[in-house]
Amino acid sequence: MIPSGVIGSSGVVDVLIDPLRYEFVRQALVVCMFAGGLCGLLGVFVTLKGMSYIGHGLSHAIFGGAAICAAIGLNFFVGAGIWGMATGLGVSRVTRRKLIAADAAIGVITTASFAFGIALLGLYSRVKQSIEATVFGSVLGVSTTDVLVIIGVTIATVVVVVAYYRPLLFTTFDSDVAEVSGVRTDRIDALLMLLLCGAILTSMKVLGVTLIAAALVVPPVIARMLTNSFSRMLWLSSAIGAGSGLVGMYLSYHLDISSGATIVLVNFVIFAGVFAVTGPRALRRTAMAANAANAAAVGTGPAAPAAPAGAELSLEPRIGRV
Repeated sequence: MIPSGVIGSSGVVDVLIDPLRYEFVRQALVVCMFAGGLCGLLGVFVTLKGMSYIGHGLSHAIFGGAAICAAIGLNFFVGAGIWGMATGLGVSRVTRRKLIAADAAIGVITTASFAFGIALLGLYSRVKQSIEATVFGSVLGVSTTDVLVIIGVTIATVVVVVAYYRPLLFTTFDSDVAEVSGVRTDRIDALLMLLLCGAILTSMKVLGVTLIAAALVVPPVIARMLTNSFSRMLWLSSAIGAGSGLVGMYLSYHLDISSGATIVLVNFVIFAGVFAVTGPRALRRTAMAANAANAAAVGTGPAAPAAPAGAELSLEPRIGRV
C-alpha cells in the first residue's frame, strides 16, 4: 500500500517497486499496458467511423460467447472469439445494407447476445462462478498465457494496420468513395471487426465487459484534441492507452480497487486536463471554420484566407496530412 504521510524519493521508488514482488501483478502490468495500447490504436478507426458504440456492443456480445464456453467447457478464447467475430460480421452486414443505422444494428444484435449470456447465468451456477471476473475485470485471473496472447495479438494488429494502412484510412473516412475506387470495403470492415474482437477478447479479463468501451473511445478522443494528423493520432492514442493502463494498474494495486475502473478513471483525468487546455481553442477554430464556410456559401463576407503550404486540414470532415 502507499506509505502514509508525504512520499519522498525513496517512497516513490517503493510505490513503483513494491508491486513487482508479485508475479501476478507483473503479469497484470504487462497485460494492462498492451491492452491499453491495443485498444487505443483500434479506437482511432472506431471513433472516426462514428461507431464508438461498437466497443460496448462487441464486449457484451463476447460476454454471451464466454457464458456459452463456461456452460459447455469450451476454451474461452476459441469459443468467445468465434462468437464475437460472428456478431461483428453480422453487425457489419446489416449496416452495409443502409436500412439500419450502425448504432441500431449494434444495439439489436449485441444486446441479444448479452441477454443470452445472462440467461445462462441463471441456468448454470458454474457459469456464474466462471464469468464474474469477465464482467468486472480482475488481475487475479491473469496468467502467463494471457500475457503471451495479448502480446501476440498486439503485434499482429500493428502489422495488419501497417500493411493495410491506406485501405483502412480510405474506408474509415469515406467508404462509398473507397468502394467506387476499387477498395474491397466489405473485406476491410470484416478485417477491422476481427481486430476489434481480438482486442476486446484479450483485454476483457483485466478491463471487464462494462469498462472496455471506454478504453476504445477515450484515448483516441484525447489524441484527436491534440492533433489533426491521422498518423500522429494513431501513435498518440496508443501511447495514451498504454500509459493509462500502466498507471491505472499501479493505482489498482495500491488502492485495492478494480483495475478496469482505475484505468478508465486515469483516462478521464487525462481527457479533462487536455480538454481544459485545448478545448476553448478547438471550439474557436471550429466556429471560425463554420463562419467562413457559411460566408462562402451565401457569397457574403470576406473569403477565407488560403491555407499555407503544408498546413493540415481538420479531420472533420476530411483528413489532413497522413
